[in-house]
Amino acid sequence: MRRLLFLLALPIVVLATLAAGCATSEPAPAAGPTVGTALDPARADTAVFAGGCFWCMEKPFEELNGVASVVSGFAGGTVPNPTYDEVSRKTTGHYESVEVIYDPAVAPYDTLLQVFWHNVDPLDDGGQFCDRGSPYRPAVFAGTPAERASAEATKAQLAERFGETIRVPILDAAPFYAAEDYHQDFYRTNAAHYERYRAGCRRDERLEQLWGADAGHLGPAL
Repeated sequence: MRRLLFLLALPIVVLATLAAGCATSEPAPAAGPTVGTALDPARADTAVFAGGCFWCMEKPFEELNGVASVVSGFAGGTVPNPTYDEVSRKTTGHYESVEVIYDPAVAPYDTLLQVFWHNVDPLDDGGQFCDRGSPYRPAVFAGTPAERASAEATKAQLAERFGETIRVPILDAAPFYAAEDYHQDFYRTNAAHYERYRAGCRRDERLEQLWGADAGHLGPAL
């Protein structure tokens, strides 16, 4: 009933956005200014996180000093080179994910973890915010034993902080497949659609409930 009342209270334009989920058929306009830090390829590393709608996970990482770029895509499934439509049908096992290309000397992996946690609901493994189902589950894909150890350590700290089970799995690294071009940097190329979606999904409202002033930001160390 609460979900029904929430939907009835939303404007028609927001309902249409939510019905489409984290997707759009709108053609993407020309990209805006380049976002990210220039990075020597010899120093580049990658990290993959799933935090629900990949549109919403690009911006916080791209604004972090030491991050060169963030790619929206899919990880953790069983079908090579999946399309968005295939993943949306919830039959491929993929998570909507972002691949972060970064300089670990400037933005250590522990810093990336802080950004990740402050942008997800770690108590929800059925999706994230208004997006429900397997493509929207949160996860950390650890590429090395050191990454796994760091992720597990911060997860344990969060369990103590919230006094609840943290329902975000730490998974082994899996092949990452970039999503279609129109998904990339969606928060910039389709800003109005993105803002309607984010507001209608009440993502920021829930993040503030969980994290207070640190919601969506780096914040203090966990």
